[in-house]
Amino acid sequence: MPAVRRQQPVPEQIRALSTMTGPDYVDAFTMTGGVPGKSPEQWARVLFEDMAGRKGQFIWRVLLGLRLMASPDRVAGWKIADHGDDWIRLEASSWFLAGHLVVQADDERVSLATFLRYDRPLASRVWPPLAKVHRRLAPDLLRDAHRAQQPSPSR
Repeated sequence: MPAVRRQQPVPEQIRALSTMTGPDYVDAFTMTGGVPGKSPEQWARVLFEDMAGRKGQFIWRVLLGLRLMASPDRVAGWKIADHGDDWIRLEASSWFLAGHLVVQADDERVSLATFLRYDRPLASRVWPPLAKVHRRLAPDLLRDAHRAQQPSPSR
């Protein structure tokens, strides 16, 4: 099973991929053991569409109130704001906070970073308890996405 570790402090190379000014919450998890040939967008789709699924949608849409729109050019409703060869940044906002998800991936490792900005005082009460759940689930989300992208054994 691939190793996943929380990176504290978040490396500057990952922080630089978010354009968010003054985030109130930032974390990053890195898993050693990428899947050769998988793009950051493919990783993001597996992570947020396949693995996070309905639970992720409930947290994002209901608890955080994020305005997500289903569309083939979005990932789990999140807007693809920018990308490079080895990274993608997704963005969404609600009336009380804004979020960026950054996935950086190559053949050796995958990183998932979360950036949140509290736009209203409510965010500072809603996110901290959810952050505990997020930090507990993120490593498993990465491992599950890794497992889902492995070639199936030949029979």
